Amino acid sequence: MRVGVLTGGGDCPGLNAVIRAIVRKGTQNYGYDFVGFREGWRGALEGDTTHLDVRAVRGILPRGGTILGSSRTNPFGSADGVRRIRDNLAKHEARALVAIGGEDTLGVASRLHEEYGIPCVGVPKTIDNDLSATDYTFGFDTAVNIATEAIDRLHTTAESHMRVLVVEVMGRHAGWIALHAGLAGGANAILIPEQRFDLDQVCEWVESRFKTRYAPIVVVAEGASPKGGEAVLKDDSLDSFGHVRLSGVGEWLAKQIERRTGKEARTTVLGHIQRGGTPSAFDRWLATRFGLHAIDAVYDGDFGTMVALRGTDIVRVPLSEATAKLKTVDPGLYAEAGVFFG
Repeated sequence: MRVGVLTGGGDCPGLNAVIRAIVRKGTQNYGYDFVGFREGWRGALEGDTTHLDVRAVRGILPRGGTILGSSRTNPFGSADGVRRIRDNLAKHEARALVAIGGEDTLGVASRLHEEYGIPCVGVPKTIDNDLSATDYTFGFDTAVNIATEAIDRLHTTAESHMRVLVVEVMGRHAGWIALHAGLAGGANAILIPEQRFDLDQVCEWVESRFKTRYAPIVVVAEGASPKGGEAVLKDDSLDSFGHVRLSGVGEWLAKQIERRTGKEARTTVLGHIQRGGTPSAFDRWLATRFGLHAIDAVYDGDFGTMVALRGTDIVRVPLSEATAKLKTVDPGLYAEAGVFFG
């Protein structure tokens, strides 16, 4: 039996660990062959493939990114997208498909299974940690560690010049990275998409910090927005799934703080640094376990499911449940961090 594998959406530390685990166990335990579709759903649409075997995945465990490449291609954006995917799966004799991705990639996999009967198994991937069906997604731990290290480094330069430093991190709809990294890095304010912030209050926190003779660090998620205002957009363009391009809230916030407080303020946008490079040990461990259990689901014929972490166990949940809603920061958790604001 041959199984197709693809990685969709933004790249993420740990993707290669998933691919490696799927191929290693599938080959050794079940005698499967594997075909990789390049650049996510684009490869499935166009029949752009590569052969995956044990040799192909040797040595990729610590590598960031994905050896298969990725894209934000939406197969439902074309009238014949489903037919082309069917034809390419048949052409390459792939009788099942493992889709590794976030909300959009898994949403496509769910529709392909539910509406068209294409046998799919999902693996959750997002540095934002915003999929509700799993406790954690791989890539999140690495992103938090990178952001925390950046905040640690920025403390010293902020204090040397007694200026405000605003750190913009990823988080379109959920502030998990901002919350975890901000709390771990000792930020003096953390602003998340789930709760609109009061600009006057932020400025009060900044001025309070200066009174202690320490310079403030403000961590803001890219999707955060002020009360009475809207999220800051890079431009008005949309991707193939209809998402706007967020960027610039950090720079906007720094200018507002400087204008209102008279204190010099600078911005650091971590951007794609958070999703690049070597995955952490936790992400390698989690991604590997996801891959092992995903190929078990294929062997069991348990299609239309996604592997998920619950406590320390890997379980299977319906793909439809996995993509039904986003996991956002609980107000209680955010309130805990508020003790350290100002």
